[in-house]
Amino acid sequence: MTTKYEVVVVIVPFPAQGHLNQLLHLSSLISSYNIPVHYVSTKTHTRQAKIRAYGLSNSNNIHFHEFSTPSFQSPPPNPNSNIKFPSHLQPSFESSYHLRNPVSSLLRSLSSTARRVVVVHDSLMAYVVQDFTSLPNAESYNFHSVSAFTIFLFLWEAMGKPFPIEAEMLENLPSLEGCFSPEFEKFVKSEHEYSKFSSGKIYNTSRVFEGPFLDYLSKEQISKGKQQWALGPFNPVSISGSIQQRHKSLTWLDKQGPKSVIFVSFGTTTSFSDEQIKEIAIGLEQSQQKFIWVLRDADKENVFSKDFTKKIELPKGFEERVKERGIVVRDWAPQLEILAHTSTGGFLSHCGWNSCMESISMGVPLAAWPMHSDQPRNTVLITKILKVGSVIKDWARRDELVKSSKIEKVVRILMASQEGEEMRKRAEELSVGVNKAVGEGGVTKDGFDSFIAHITRGI
Repeated sequence: MTTKYEVVVVIVPFPAQGHLNQLLHLSSLISSYNIPVHYVSTKTHTRQAKIRAYGLSNSNNIHFHEFSTPSFQSPPPNPNSNIKFPSHLQPSFESSYHLRNPVSSLLRSLSSTARRVVVVHDSLMAYVVQDFTSLPNAESYNFHSVSAFTIFLFLWEAMGKPFPIEAEMLENLPSLEGCFSPEFEKFVKSEHEYSKFSSGKIYNTSRVFEGPFLDYLSKEQISKGKQQWALGPFNPVSISGSIQQRHKSLTWLDKQGPKSVIFVSFGTTTSFSDEQIKEIAIGLEQSQQKFIWVLRDADKENVFSKDFTKKIELPKGFEERVKERGIVVRDWAPQLEILAHTSTGGFLSHCGWNSCMESISMGVPLAAWPMHSDQPRNTVLITKILKVGSVIKDWARRDELVKSSKIEKVVRILMASQEGEEMRKRAEELSVGVNKAVGEGGVTKDGFDSFIAHITRGI
């Protein structure tokens, strides 16, 4: 950066897998416009994001800044906790406060060599980037990692319901009770204070299926006149043959019939009790459907740590009995590639927003089993509004064990019924719409061009 006639973008993700992943993909998309991008995190989290990301075409144009934070005690995941929120990661979340000084130094340095510094920060990292306000040529944009539906309802309720909305949106709406730990709720509130300095908002979603909620978010009472852009999905929407060695799950999928396999994965922050794992195993076995089951514990603070990890036990003889129609994956699985595979016909998921976006963009319907955070309300969007999924576990009964009979029933509905076929058809139609939207002249591509034009205005 030797010229004053440049815009540089600084990306500051929240240190949790779903957030790291989304903003790394956004970095890649922005850098494709020949804009220098600086991705800021810790060494561990940057490595985690890179290793787990699929299809990063422009990562060579991204400058990675790996700052250190003081060490801290990190408890293991607790599979028997009443609240499924990953409280064991809270020390890591709070440790991110220590990034404020190094980020401030980086912004000052870039400010002296670039004409404009654009900070795109996770909504949970507003505290860390707050010093951009002292720089005359810096501006920030608040990135929301959840659905427009979920963030709109959260803001609308918090503001005392400032305008009427369609009644059906509020039918069977899950409460926020049990979604977060008290410590995390406090953390979110403190971050909210610093978000008011931003110049606009970015969402990893698409107008193709969240247009009405994006319109609600743009209303003056909520937007306060700030611009917003829906730039998702950030993940690649088409998958080409991987040049790396293919994962064993993909080789196995190659041998299965079209849309015959249900992919079972509960994200990076879910820990199940032994009893619940047994019920899932029995339900999958009794469903008689083909499956890939990713069976791994929740991420620890450092996913590369060599600490002892308990092997999750399955019912005796389970893997032998199902070997003709199912496989269990105990390591990291290439989720996007599995969802894109022609043999995958359904996704049993926790409904984290990354998983929802990837599933919709690949045209795969979902069996929804929300665990915490935005997932209960994402479930409503997926099953009641978009009608591309069915519910395994109702949020009102979140404390109950889900029996194998329920799992068997929902898996059969999704994979072997007319109802499931209709969901699959709707999911495929949304996928076609999303693919068109990211292409030349599409609403997402136009939105991206608009965002780039905005941050490079006058330059």
